[in-house]
Amino acid sequence: MKGVADFHRFLANGKQATTLGREPIDEPVLKEEGDPMKAQLTSLILSVTVCATVMGVPLLARAGDESETAELLIALLKSGRAVVSEHQALINDPSKGNKGFTDEFMAHQVIEKFKAKTRVDLSRPNGVPQSGVLLALLEAEREVVLEGQPVINKQGVAFKGFIPAVFARKSGEKFYKKTGIRLKLTGTDYRFPGNKPDDFESEVLRMFADSRHPKGQQYAKATMVGGKPVMRVMDPEYAGPTCLSCHGGPKGERDITGTKKEGWKEGDLAGAISVVVPMR
Repeated sequence: MKGVADFHRFLANGKQATTLGREPIDEPVLKEEGDPMKAQLTSLILSVTVCATVMGVPLLARAGDESETAELLIALLKSGRAVVSEHQALINDPSKGNKGFTDEFMAHQVIEKFKAKTRVDLSRPNGVPQSGVLLALLEAEREVVLEGQPVINKQGVAFKGFIPAVFARKSGEKFYKKTGIRLKLTGTDYRFPGNKPDDFESEVLRMFADSRHPKGQQYAKATMVGGKPVMRVMDPEYAGPTCLSCHGGPKGERDITGTKKEGWKEGDLAGAISVVVPMR
């Protein structure tokens, strides 16, 4: 699905809501292959993601709801990116062919991470009003990993280029085509042209870089894009230890991708996740 008009047609399909769970979240445990519980969960993931695509993506229309939707989408994108980051050593192992890092495996990992962060369990359909768009993003993340299998499983090659930033960008692009919601990484030191900040994003990035801005605080604003009302939410991101191998120092040195390093230090503003949710 494409564009704001299609998105609003999805809105008209209605919505379902239940209360969020409040019980403590246990540490996720991976099940062995052949475990009936895992098979049941896999079947459920497949069915709910298909429903999210075929039946539509319900969203609430009020600004507060769309702001919450954006926050949940950001958390889900971060969960997927974290799973890819945690498995970089496996993905880049030249001695192995089939690594088992499948879209199914990734989805199970993401669901558990997201549940631990938000108490939203995506293995249970219609658990929250935003379940449709969340499942659409999970489906997009799965598609990126599925399409990346030939690269991920290529034996004899170390660095594959299947890195967290690329995963997040491609997931956001697929998600936009499904829902009309824009979800992207952006920053002043962008590398991919599609991550270039627009005027709104540039202004918010300057605010995030100001020492007076509380570190980690998101920014949300109801505004207009292309003459249509939208809710825009930006979540600042800061350079962590895993970022510095490509983006750290010395500035100007080539990283493993052949791109010049930015010279970041741990804790520096690295950019933001930007979300644009259409409003009625």
